Amino acid sequence: MNQTADSFLRLVKIMDELREQCPWDKKQTIHTLRSMTIEELYELVDAIDSNDWDGIKEELGDLFLHLLFYTRIGREESKFMLDDVLNGIAEKLIRRHPHIYGDVEVKDEEEVKKNWQKIKAAEGKLSQSVLQGVPKSLPAIVKALRVQEKAKQIGFEWENKQDVWAKVEEEMNEFTAAVQQADKNEMEAEFGDILFSLVNYARFLQIDPEAALEKTNQKFIRRFKFMENKAGEKGLSLDKMSLSEMDELWNAAKKSNESDL
Repeated sequence: MNQTADSFLRLVKIMDELREQCPWDKKQTIHTLRSMTIEELYELVDAIDSNDWDGIKEELGDLFLHLLFYTRIGREESKFMLDDVLNGIAEKLIRRHPHIYGDVEVKDEEEVKKNWQKIKAAEGKLSQSVLQGVPKSLPAIVKALRVQEKAKQIGFEWENKQDVWAKVEEEMNEFTAAVQQADKNEMEAEFGDILFSLVNYARFLQIDPEAALEKTNQKFIRRFKFMENKAGEKGLSLDKMSLSEMDELWNAAKKSNESDL
């Protein structure tokens, strides 16, 4: 424990030194850091998706530095101290886990989530809406999943997956009608409804829709690169090939074990 504390304080000291002495670090603000923080987070996600533990370790370090950077700026602006940040999250975790730090009993994770939501409401965090805590900047698929999960916590939920799939089919029919009418705005709206309902169905099946789509993205990338490589071996370029020729390569990519490594 002392070694961990020493390592953390060492990083805090380095952050302070960089902020005071490095011309680049001196110029940074919470706004200039924002996009870089997002990039670091996605680099961590890439490492996680690849099961790259060395990469995860490195990217966590980068994120730690960013967190300390924000707290350093918060101190300079007289907004908060590092202690405020650390004690704030510690106290919140204790407060929202009464089944660990109090006498509340729970039987499963669903009860934990419901209690968490009730405690947030008691804290005034949900005074405007149960959806208030969903970040506006979340990617659309992740945001759809989060708002559905939030709505579920107060009982606004389908009874079974059959009803959810019926909603998917209903939205697809409405989209088909909009396409037939060639109404671009209506097509966009109905397509969005299809995606939202599919996310809901995935949630009922306990499938992470973001992870599922990313796996498909990566599968497409692998197969497309396979096509490019095979075409190159024949001295060809995909943009010079017919659709039927490319389709033949695509089918070969699907059959190849290499394409799905």
